[in-house]
Amino acid sequence: MSIVIRDVREHELDSILALNNNAGSAILPLDQARLRRFYDEAEYFRVAERDGNLAGFLVGFGSDSDHDSSNFAWFKERYPHFFYIDRIVVASRRRGGGVGRAFYADVQSYAELRYPLLCCEVFLDHGADPALLFHGSFGFHEAGQNLMPDVDVRASMMIKELCSYPWVRETYGDNLPDLPWVGRPRHQRQPRASRATGT
Repeated sequence: MSIVIRDVREHELDSILALNNNAGSAILPLDQARLRRFYDEAEYFRVAERDGNLAGFLVGFGSDSDHDSSNFAWFKERYPHFFYIDRIVVASRRRGGGVGRAFYADVQSYAELRYPLLCCEVFLDHGADPALLFHGSFGFHEAGQNLMPDVDVRASMMIKELCSYPWVRETYGDNLPDLPWVGRPRHQRQPRASRATGT
C-alpha cells in the first residue's frame, strides 16, 4: 500500500503524543505543551499515513528559529544555515516498511530548496547501529558528538550536505516558484485559524 506524507492536522495531536511517548528510549518524551509549540512553530511538521492510518511523524526547524533543543543549539554554534530534524517517529508496526525513507525523501526535497545542510542526531546509548546505518545510507556523516545536559544522553550529531541548494539559491534566491510540490515554510503560510475556518 502507498505511503502518504502530508501536513499534520490539529485534531491528530493527541495521537501523535501517544505515538511519540510509546516509541521507546530512542525518542525523548513529549508533553502536550511542547507538542503544541511544535505545532505552532515548527517549519516542517508532517505525518505519514499508510492504509488510512497514522504511521509516523517528522518535525523540523530552520536555523533561524528559536527552537530550544540543546542539539539544535549545538548545530547553531557551528553552522550558520541549516535545517534540523528534531524528531522522526514511526509506529512500531510500520517500522521497516519504508515510512522512514519516505519521510527522509520528503524532508530533503523541502530542505534542499532552502538550506545547504540537513542536520539531525542519533542517540548512542540505546543500540544505535540500525539508526546510524539508516542515516549513513542517506548520505549523513557524523560531525561530532554532544552530551545532552538535560537528559544525560550522548548523541551522534549527523549532517548531510544538500548539493542542490547552491544552484537553487543562485537561480531563485528567496523567490521559489509557486508550485504545489515546492510548499512554503509555515511562517509564510496562511494562518492556521483562517485555514481551519476557510475564511
